[in-house]
Amino acid sequence: MASKRYARSLGSNIFVAIILLLSGALLVLPLVYSVSNSLKPFDEIFIYPPRLYVVNPTLDNFTDLIAMCSNTWVPFLKYLFNSLSTSASTTFLMVIISSMCAYPLAKNEFRGRKLIFELIVTSLLFVPAVTFLPQYFIFSGLGMIDTYWVIILPVLGTTLGVFLMKQFMEQIPTALLEAARIDGYSEFQILFKIIMPNVKPAWMTLIIFTFQQAWNNTTVQQFVFKEGLRTLPTLMTQIIMGNTMARAGVSAASTVFMMVPPILLFIVSQSAVVQTMAYAGIKE
Repeated sequence: MASKRYARSLGSNIFVAIILLLSGALLVLPLVYSVSNSLKPFDEIFIYPPRLYVVNPTLDNFTDLIAMCSNTWVPFLKYLFNSLSTSASTTFLMVIISSMCAYPLAKNEFRGRKLIFELIVTSLLFVPAVTFLPQYFIFSGLGMIDTYWVIILPVLGTTLGVFLMKQFMEQIPTALLEAARIDGYSEFQILFKIIMPNVKPAWMTLIIFTFQQAWNNTTVQQFVFKEGLRTLPTLMTQIIMGNTMARAGVSAASTVFMMVPPILLFIVSQSAVVQTMAYAGIKE
């Protein structure tokens, strides 16, 4: 029996293309507006109605931002180092810890497994702000105030990584793991040599989410009081807080500057994010 070829009509393809173009334009609009504002001179920023484009582009906002950063008591590179080191450490630990927690939930049977997973799902309903007070008491009791740990640990306490990794690990055939156990693989070897390569789209997506959350984290101001331990988002917040109207252009420039690392990371790993969507429906 000849195979049938299913395809949309030309009109349907055009309609889908238009919808996708409109959706893409809508999603990219905030990014374009932020870049445009960062290049506007002061007299164009407050024009009403706001303009998406810039008439007389200038780099003065970025120049002023660099000048303000260079006049800080703590060197700018120290803030940059704090952000990069804590974001990278948090991202690495998040992937490892989430994978190790998700593996038994996905592939092992034990009492209370469903209850634990239900608690993980329930915790996703709460915003991190509700935990600030108990976190402060815990960190204070452990002597972690004014250390890098108070920047790293709150992000590691989120459960999105465990939820994401578990959903993907469930798609791996159990027979493959049983064959590995027969060959003498330990549970750690099964996790890192068999499961992790097969769920690469999941942990690449987790890397993007975690790095973005850690990089843009400004809540550390509540746990870090030494200026030398503060991160780049904290510095940017301090710079634009003085005179909000006068520093509107600098604020826009700082927003664009802070967007660069997450965007670069997404560009590098975007293929894995696409695979995440493609693998979502695969079952054993």
